[in-house]
Amino acid sequence: MKDLYRYEKLTWHEVNEAVEAAKVAVIPVGTIEDHGPHLPLDTDDVIATAVVLETAKLIPEDLVVLPTVPFGYSPHHIDFPGPITIPTPRLSHDWDVFVRYMHNVACSLAHHGFKKILMVNAHGSNRPCLDLAGRLTILDYPDVQCGYISWWELETVQETFDRVLDSALTDHACEIETSVYLAVQPEMVYMDRAEADISYDFSPHIWSNMRGTKPGPEFRNPIHMNDFWSMDTKNGVWGDPTKATARKGRAILEAAAKELAEVVLELKNRHVRKRVPHQAGRSVDSTP
Repeated sequence: MKDLYRYEKLTWHEVNEAVEAAKVAVIPVGTIEDHGPHLPLDTDDVIATAVVLETAKLIPEDLVVLPTVPFGYSPHHIDFPGPITIPTPRLSHDWDVFVRYMHNVACSLAHHGFKKILMVNAHGSNRPCLDLAGRLTILDYPDVQCGYISWWELETVQETFDRVLDSALTDHACEIETSVYLAVQPEMVYMDRAEADISYDFSPHIWSNMRGTKPGPEFRNPIHMNDFWSMDTKNGVWGDPTKATARKGRAILEAAAKELAEVVLELKNRHVRKRVPHQAGRSVDSTP
């Protein structure tokens, strides 16, 4: 039986049917980059794909799933072998290439008639790029709602972290990402090579934790800043992957799919209001 939620497997007639059914177009977005000595380069891609496909199984009639975007914004990881980043540090003057790429993907969907577009992110440094891509899409297509969410930020996922994790600090190639990869493709994980690294220089306003909790009572709201990755970790890990298990990964995936399904349905049913320019003598047609 054909999965009618796999966008790339549809015929053009079926694309029209998906638009007429007001399905949400969901785009998993990851990147190819180092994830310690134990995880493959495609960790973010695998996780983004797994989260979205698990969601699709829950609400197959309400969405179409685009092929995962494999390359993202990751120039700060370039000191470790493997990352494919858009752009590279040598082309930093073209910083907006990935923004424009995702904007084009979303606008293509809008052109075909999709009114609701959701990018599901699995890589931290994609966040500002996807935010801008969504905003630009709405500027070009005001009758379209386009946004993004990072899977680990879902509240149900954060609650699951608190319930199943043994690590206080998580961020990259850690207990979280390793557990989810173990749940999806365990044969690709070298657990005998997994080793913790929490050598990052934490301070009250300079810290990060994928788990969403503060490292201690002395910590405050963190500033948003990315050093080159080799300045923050010795082996490409930020956390303790040795505590990872497939059982934890399955619990995290189930939580992510459950809440993401709620997000998709909420977006699908959200009303699109008309623009109302308030300048004297202006109409929507005359407003840039």
